[in-house]
Amino acid sequence: MSKRYVAAALFLIGALAVAAAATAGGAHRASPTKLTIWVGWSAGHELTTFKKVAAEYDAKHADVTVTVVGGIDDNKIVAAIRSGTAPDVVSSFNSYNVGNYCGTGGWIDLAPYMKKDKIDASAFPPAPRYYTQFGGKRCALPLLADDYGLYYNKSMFKAAGITHPPKTISELTADAKKLTVRNKDGSIKVAGLDPIIGFYENVPERWATSFGAKWNDAKGHAILGKDPAWAKWAKWQKSFVDWYGYKNLIRFQAGLGDEFSASQAFEKGKLAMNLDGEWRVAFIQNEHPDLNYGTAPMAVDDAHPELYGSGYINGTIIGIPRGGHHVDQAWALVKYLTTNDHALAVLSNGLRNVPTTSASLHSPELTPDAHFATFLKIFGNPKSSTSPIMASGVAYTNLAQNFFTKWQAGGVKDLTGGLNKLDTQLDAQVAQAKGGGVP
Repeated sequence: MSKRYVAAALFLIGALAVAAAATAGGAHRASPTKLTIWVGWSAGHELTTFKKVAAEYDAKHADVTVTVVGGIDDNKIVAAIRSGTAPDVVSSFNSYNVGNYCGTGGWIDLAPYMKKDKIDASAFPPAPRYYTQFGGKRCALPLLADDYGLYYNKSMFKAAGITHPPKTISELTADAKKLTVRNKDGSIKVAGLDPIIGFYENVPERWATSFGAKWNDAKGHAILGKDPAWAKWAKWQKSFVDWYGYKNLIRFQAGLGDEFSASQAFEKGKLAMNLDGEWRVAFIQNEHPDLNYGTAPMAVDDAHPELYGSGYINGTIIGIPRGGHHVDQAWALVKYLTTNDHALAVLSNGLRNVPTTSASLHSPELTPDAHFATFLKIFGNPKSSTSPIMASGVAYTNLAQNFFTKWQAGGVKDLTGGLNKLDTQLDAQVAQAKGGGVP
């Protein structure tokens, strides 16, 4: 699980890890190597699950002791690398900054270690294989994946006479309007679906996937103004926002619970449908196990029914900061966490994230769950896609999000001209990141 994007572009430099030795009885003898791994999971069942897997590894390897530190984000990782205090292994909740980590050498290239241990990148499906490399370097490996689909309230569907989850955008729109309940003053009591960019997991890349939108041409140049799918999605999204009333939606959102709490809007019955990641299955089980809900792939553009069943993929990545003293031991831990079927099954069962090797998707250790099975299928769908990995890191998708945030609020009058200008800005941002070097 993750809040899957961070606020700033990152430019990384090398760091040194800490070495430890112990003395016993006046004679020097090697003590277990102390490995520290930083992860994003911060509390509750998620961090407990990860610590369980780390403890299993610890128990099987007498030469190391593993300490897990939770609550880490990319900003903390960057600060530690810059200050020379990075741990042995680091994990990030998403792949947006792989271009920074690989491009600056902040995370070391894992390809030589993979070659030595005969681990082929083809063990990972295409999307995570793509988003863990940049510029000819594979500085990360996938550690579970997130993909996105539709959560829908079955009780509300039944009351509204809706018999199945929508497969097309026109069905989604009609169902959402039918499921919306307004107060007497016109304010929103229950939203069929909240289309506002910036709400919970709503970001452009996750919605535009349903329209088959492409970010770049073969040379890596931005084509949001050239690919008609972007304008088609944007016009649909804004028309839906306008149907609710932009200010009505903002007011409605102000009264909703935090995304990662038991008061989350879908869990509390304030949303009839919601775009969300697979981890929500575990949250619902832990917080509202009696909720009558279903999961399905997100509806797709009516003109592209072949896309139904696919979705947006991103996920947790793991790597080794440059300059560490225990690189071989750190690599052994990274290899175990990312390629061991048992470890991936335990993590997937506890976190309800998607395991990230092709083999682990079919592990007999995976606990069957009809809600979660939807996301395993989305992950395996060959038409599922991810964000572009660019030298400017998360700033690339943030720039696009800023544009569409203005668009939905009525701040962009010329969509075509605005998208073309956005393309120019995106290309300039990447060029600056490539030429700027390390600050």
